[in-house]
Amino acid sequence: MAYPADLLGLVEGYLEVLDFGVDPRAARLVEAMRYSLLAGGKRVRPVLTLATARSRGADPALVLPAAAALELVHTYSLIHDDLPAIDDDTLRRGHPTCHVAFGEDIAILAGDGLFAEAFNLLLLTQAGTDNARLGAAAEVARATGVRGMVGGQYMDVVGQASGDDDLRVLHALKTGRLIEAAVVCGALLTGAEGDAVAPYRAFAAELGLLFQIVDDILDEAGDEAELGKSVGKDRAQRKVTYVSWHGLEGARRRALESHARAVERLAALPGDTADLAAVTDYLLRRPR
Repeated sequence: MAYPADLLGLVEGYLEVLDFGVDPRAARLVEAMRYSLLAGGKRVRPVLTLATARSRGADPALVLPAAAALELVHTYSLIHDDLPAIDDDTLRRGHPTCHVAFGEDIAILAGDGLFAEAFNLLLLTQAGTDNARLGAAAEVARATGVRGMVGGQYMDVVGQASGDDDLRVLHALKTGRLIEAAVVCGALLTGAEGDAVAPYRAFAAELGLLFQIVDDILDEAGDEAELGKSVGKDRAQRKVTYVSWHGLEGARRRALESHARAVERLAALPGDTADLAAVTDYLLRRPR
């Protein structure tokens, strides 16, 4: 099943023309923001938002601001993760990381700027009822705070994952919550309310786990040229991962099991979920 190229194209076109301001005194900052934002990739999170909207019978273009906001948040997290104080990476999406290209000070501000602009998109540009837009903004805020991405990153930085349960919690927070928010925002902004949101959240939670297991595998056994980033970092930093805990083959088995659970949960969603199925399959079979 092919990755939904039309949705990827919608996202790329929207990101390309985003306006972060024309004040020449901030030109270098905007350049750094766009440098990282437009570096490419499969745009998994925004594509999930668009795919969810389409599965519910809505025009995917209607949720482009929210989808773009999720990519801005994701890019901000990558910029900060790559900093010397955290993961100390020099390569991202096949290019020098933001702090290598622009300096640590500008990279930090570029990440901060992308995070703030994401909420501008959600609250000022995204169409929909006030309740839907506020619900989506709250979802993204929860997904990125202490109960989400930042909390998971803290657990990773201080080495608080000492076993399988801890590892699952860490990745559910650090990676899974933003993927969950991508799907849930697509549902909320197309009219899903109350109990109708729960199946989307359940599917996306499993998708986040699948993403992270495969990410751990790729860090151990992936091709750096294909991935566009450094490999072997987790082992070098002695991080607890699905590979270090279960071995490479064990991690691959768990990826297959997670994929099967995601497919099962996807079957509970209404509408035409072909695009969501295609993304689910892609996450299992990402380039090695």
